[in-house]
Order: sequence, then C-alpha cells, then structure tokens
Amino acid sequence: MPNALSTAPSTTKPPRPISGQIITFAAVGVVNTATYYGLYLFFLMYLPYLAAHVISFTLSMIGSFFLNAKFTYRTRPTWRKFLLFPLTNATNFVITTVGVYVIVDVLHVGSEFAPLMASAAAIPVTFVVSRWVMLQRPEGARSSDPVA
Repeated sequence: MPNALSTAPSTTKPPRPISGQIITFAAVGVVNTATYYGLYLFFLMYLPYLAAHVISFTLSMIGSFFLNAKFTYRTRPTWRKFLLFPLTNATNFVITTVGVYVIVDVLHVGSEFAPLMASAAAIPVTFVVSRWVMLQRPEGARSSDPVA
C-alpha cells in the first residue's frame, strides 16, 4: 500500500493550465473555508475565539494541502511539500489572525463572522505562494523532469 506522503518525484496527471488551477483552487478554498468555519464554530463553544481560530486553521490547512495536491496542481503530495505548505500559508495565517483580532477587539464585530471577513484579503496571496510550493522543481531538475 503506497504511503500518502511519498518521497518519489512524480505527478499523478499533467499539470493544469493556470486558469484551471485558479478555478480549482477557488473550489478547494470554498470547501476548506466551510471546513474551517465549521471547526471554528465547534471549537468556539469550548475555547476562546483565538484558540478556536488557530486549531481550526491548522486542521483545515492539512486538508487543503491534500486537496490542492490532488485536484488543483495534480502533483504527488510529498513530505517536502507537506512541510513547506504551512510556510506558504504563513501570510494567510498572519492576515487572518490579525484580521480576526481587529474585527473582534477593535471594530467590535461579532466573533462568529470575523474569520470569513478576514480571509478574503488572504486568498490571492495564498494562491501565488501555494502554487510556487506545489509546482517548484527540486534543485538540479530539468524542465522535462516530473514535478516533485
């Protein structure tokens, strides 16, 4: 049985054109946002809003990695990409976390909708950075080599 996170440098299908990647990234984003928001509301019943946000963000980011690897970028999920993927979301995390704080504590808007409002600004940046991580070639790879 193959390991879900492989170290083998191969793709499952040819990469999508960028327009297809954007559309699929958006669809995965909708699923990911719904997952995040459901988890956030669940954890919000038991935890302060920032703790609920951090835990929900982490769990949904793991799901996002696998969905984007399979459907958006059509690339094998490797340990290298898995370990780099959270770094690609660092900007997203900072934007949404600061946004949630500002919306709740500065603007005094309810904590239930704050993450949805804060995430809108992070979407374009997350696409660009995740595309770079998921489709970058290892050092020494030729352009004809499969994406690793």
